[in-house]
Amino acid sequence: MNFEQMYSPNPDFPNRYISPEKLFSYLQDTLSDYIHEIGRSYLDKPVYQLSIGTGAIHVLAWSQMHGNESNATHAMLDLLETLDKAPEIKEDFFSKITLDFIFMLNPDGSERWTRMNAADIDLNRDFHNESSKEIKLLKKAAASKKYDYALNLHEQRTIFTTDGIHPATLSFLAPSENIERTVTDNRKKCMAVIGKVYEHLNELIPNQIGRYSDEFYPTSTGDNFIKAGMPTILFEGGHFVDDYTRKGTRKYYTLALYYALKAISELNSDIEGWEKYLEIPENQETHYDIIYRNVKLNTGHECILDVAVQYREMIEKGKDEISFVPFVMEVGDVKKRKGWLEIDCTGKKFVAATKYPKLDSPAEFTIED
Repeated sequence: MNFEQMYSPNPDFPNRYISPEKLFSYLQDTLSDYIHEIGRSYLDKPVYQLSIGTGAIHVLAWSQMHGNESNATHAMLDLLETLDKAPEIKEDFFSKITLDFIFMLNPDGSERWTRMNAADIDLNRDFHNESSKEIKLLKKAAASKKYDYALNLHEQRTIFTTDGIHPATLSFLAPSENIERTVTDNRKKCMAVIGKVYEHLNELIPNQIGRYSDEFYPTSTGDNFIKAGMPTILFEGGHFVDDYTRKGTRKYYTLALYYALKAISELNSDIEGWEKYLEIPENQETHYDIIYRNVKLNTGHECILDVAVQYREMIEKGKDEISFVPFVMEVGDVKKRKGWLEIDCTGKKFVAATKYPKLDSPAEFTIED
């Protein structure tokens, strides 16, 4: 099956922002036979788990642990939408695996489009403290049966590339189990799956697949799950050039989810081909969204410098899609970084209420001829 040609985005969710209430209604109306509520969030919103498949290989996955990372939720919705158009393939697919997918683990953060939950806790750093209701739900689900694999689904910022030129549209990680980053059998199981995904996606979007840092994080979810014996694969959806609403990323995230589950069903905990993982280039932090080059400030002395700007994503009340607000991140010599958009300001005027762009503030200036 050529899954790329079959790919169909779910038409009910065209925007990057997903309203929790809209998702809840959709799940209840469309997937009621497959979902059940596993608990409630800090603000008493439901958290739903979809269980589908009859296969002997059990996979646990979860989306929007960070509320402002919706691509994995889209990917699961799009995967089901696409497979519905090929019922025989869908039946074969889910005869080999049983997938338990937790939609929108952090619905409070998802509603506000924030990384944290409503109590300002980063769920992905709360594994041991269990200060949040939501991490307890995830850990309870993970302990409910013996899972063969887990998929920890996230997104990453636009700053990452694979080679200083191409965006890291998707990055993957077989998390470390210790500070020494020992390559254990459980890590090899994850690497083998990621290697299969890489083979497919690198043909479709060459040079845009990266490997996330395998630094050990003692409080993070994936590191602790794999340390406890459950092979856990990290997905990171990233930038696609000129695509800040991440529709392109969404498509390839869906393909990655499909090929990962397919590889899991075929490998069945085998580690064959795990070395392919080592060929994936590591993420590099090389870019800003915009860099204004050779900006001449309105000072009493000649002052020419670069201004680096990064978008912050916000949801405004009453809107169905996120807004991108430019913030000043760096001022001075920014030659070590590149911009997805670079603007040469030589011979142009810097127009602003202040003489200098203020760091970590909205980019409230214009460049005029």
